[in-house]
Amino acid sequence: MSKQIYKKISKGAKKLSKKQEYSNNWYKQKQKVAKLHEKIKHQRQDFLHKLSKRIVDENQVIILEDLAVKNMMKNKKLAKNIADVSWHKFYTYLEYKTKWYARAIHKIDKWFPSSKICSYCGHVMEEMPLSIRKWDCPKCGIKNIDRDVNASINILKQGIKELKKENVA
Repeated sequence: MSKQIYKKISKGAKKLSKKQEYSNNWYKQKQKVAKLHEKIKHQRQDFLHKLSKRIVDENQVIILEDLAVKNMMKNKKLAKNIADVSWHKFYTYLEYKTKWYARAIHKIDKWFPSSKICSYCGHVMEEMPLSIRKWDCPKCGIKNIDRDVNASINILKQGIKELKKENVA
């Protein structure tokens, strides 16, 4: 969401706090703040619907990583942005749209070390703090592996492997 709307909300909340509680002006200001919150909600829903529809239209199989969002919300620097994205709602939209349009959706286990595995040779790094965004594989010598791109390749490979096992069994 844009920073402008959050500034409007904070200004409106500040005005609300200065009004005498339960007065007519307090109710009017409370209504204005509620409308801003509702606007954010509708913008978020619109974006999630459009994005999920586009992803379902463009793909036959959607493979996702099951993230521990509750634990990620403990990070004070990222919590607001994670909450803004509404991952659970996005997954719900993807899930029902994949059923609606006869597509497949699959979740990878949250403990799969997707960003620690070299997508070229399969070498698993033992330790990798979140501060490391690019790394070099000590086994195959590939340089400057982007952590997120590498993880997405590994999630795709693992998802395909798991889907093949499900279809064989």
